[in-house]
Amino acid sequence: MSDAIKHECGISVIRLLKPLEYYKEKYGTAFYGVNKMYLMMEKQHNRGQDGAGFASIKLDMNAGERYMSRVRSSQQQPIQDIFAQINDRINAEIEQNPEYANDVALQKKNIPYIGELLLGHVRYGTFGKNSIESVHPFLRQNNWMHRNLIMAGNFNMTNVHELFDNLVQLGQHPKEMADTVTVMEKIGHFLDDAVAKLYKQIKKEGYNKQEASPLIAERLKIAKILRRAAKNFDGGYAMAGLLGHGDAFVLRDPAGIRPAYYYQDDEVAVVASERPAIQTVFNVSYDQVHELDPGHAFIIKKDGSTSLKQVLESTERKACSFERIYFSRGSDKEIYQERKELGKLIFPKILDAIDHNIKKTVFSYIPNTAETSFFGMVKEAQNYLNKKKEEQILSIGSKITSEELHEILDVRPRIEKVAIKDAKLRTFITQDDSRDDLVAHVYDISYGSVDKGDNLVIIDDSIVRGTTLKKSILRILDRLSPKKIIVVSSAPQIRYPDCYGIDMAKLEDFIAFRAALALHKDRGTVGIVEDIYKKCLTQIDTKDTDVVNYVKEFYAPFTADEISKKSGELLSPKDIKAEVEIIYQTIENLHQACPKNLGDWYFTGNYPTAGGNRVVNRAFINFFEGKNQRAY
Repeated sequence: MSDAIKHECGISVIRLLKPLEYYKEKYGTAFYGVNKMYLMMEKQHNRGQDGAGFASIKLDMNAGERYMSRVRSSQQQPIQDIFAQINDRINAEIEQNPEYANDVALQKKNIPYIGELLLGHVRYGTFGKNSIESVHPFLRQNNWMHRNLIMAGNFNMTNVHELFDNLVQLGQHPKEMADTVTVMEKIGHFLDDAVAKLYKQIKKEGYNKQEASPLIAERLKIAKILRRAAKNFDGGYAMAGLLGHGDAFVLRDPAGIRPAYYYQDDEVAVVASERPAIQTVFNVSYDQVHELDPGHAFIIKKDGSTSLKQVLESTERKACSFERIYFSRGSDKEIYQERKELGKLIFPKILDAIDHNIKKTVFSYIPNTAETSFFGMVKEAQNYLNKKKEEQILSIGSKITSEELHEILDVRPRIEKVAIKDAKLRTFITQDDSRDDLVAHVYDISYGSVDKGDNLVIIDDSIVRGTTLKKSILRILDRLSPKKIIVVSSAPQIRYPDCYGIDMAKLEDFIAFRAALALHKDRGTVGIVEDIYKKCLTQIDTKDTDVVNYVKEFYAPFTADEISKKSGELLSPKDIKAEVEIIYQTIENLHQACPKNLGDWYFTGNYPTAGGNRVVNRAFINFFEGKNQRAY
């Protein structure tokens, strides 16, 4: 993607269902789980490269023996950093204690990180927060084994203030208002309550305190705890938790906004944000990995038994389509086909933009994730040409000469790798003029790939802000002297902020918003901005379920094509020679390409939860008042 848009994170849970000795005998190491977690996190590094964390729990440890471990990093290569720390610690322990080398029982007892239950997390540092304190997993500690809670998630809550107030009303004193801490404390509160009630009940049955502990673990109803805790959650989430005694869970939001997949055999139970990560790491087929249903939890009890429990009533499925377009791994079977379909479906608009002149058009893409939609676009161009060739050959009939036939058959889409993304250039110079010159060279071009006077069609996943397009890509492409540059977005126009986990929080950042604002100014209707602002203000204290998205009125007077055309004007550098046209995917085509992932609030303003409308109105208020801050 030409604009650096960041995603919140990815999760991995691994529960080894056999004793550690089993993995030592079969796979040659008791560190099987740690090794698999490293691979799971690496295979999901597309979801976060600013921070990473790992936690493990050892089952059935004696009192006084360490049973929980956690390591986190916000270094430049955080996954490598945490596993280097783990590896160094393991090697140091074995070097100092050679008797540990082939004794799994001693390894488990004395070496940290080796355990049957493991949790991994990768994240992007959004909104400027990238300190080690912001890196998951988070830990809620207690001397009672059952009350220890380790949590990590891929989520944002729109109503974190409400959840915080709920905790205060329950008598708690949360240390901060971050949604991860708030969610963990909410679950922790009901976990404490459940443990206390079970202890009281078991004590009445005649058991002493020590005897009560394993019975509490056995009888603890995770689904009930989650049901009570998540009752007021408003957001998109896939959150994972480990309890100190060995239970674990992953809970997905009722609209299925954030993804979660699971797999189980007789050796492991695994949950992750990405299906292909599980497929690759455990060498299993597509059909063996299942999607966790919205509103459900995948629960692993301490005894290794697993279950799927409905925690919250599922709402209309609104799985995030932007995941499909950009964030999720393109190696997923469904996502690969969906991205190709997005390229195919936008081709008719491309044909119109080049006046059907394929002979004088070069097709390319912005590296790297737009490559798959490029394949779909080119395949459709080939289909179009094949149909034209068939018509030409049939019109000439049997009198066609060999030369005529070859002339017709030789016409094919001109495919080139025009843009090349260089290694990340450090824009360490703060003066704008010098910095802009560095930014302009983030991309390079393949010289000679375009003839003077050609059309150049270049496809990208999406055009969000357009900053890199204007400052770098268009300028560098113009050096090839094309007649026209058509920039194609496989996604529709992004008009509304996200509030469920993707770093797109401010309206004024979006080129579609700036284009619509420019159109209002051109037409003398800019007064609508203040009108919408006043309407948004009237809803500040309105109940979320009654809030209306008034920002839709801002876009209503214009067609998508009018906004696209104005976007092209705004993003064209003044000194560029080529004509620039921007083409966006339609909403209808998006739904056709991603039929099971209809979460389109970025494009339509149709938010899947009640809190979304409040967030978008707050974003408009912030824009009008000139406040550079997130809206939730």
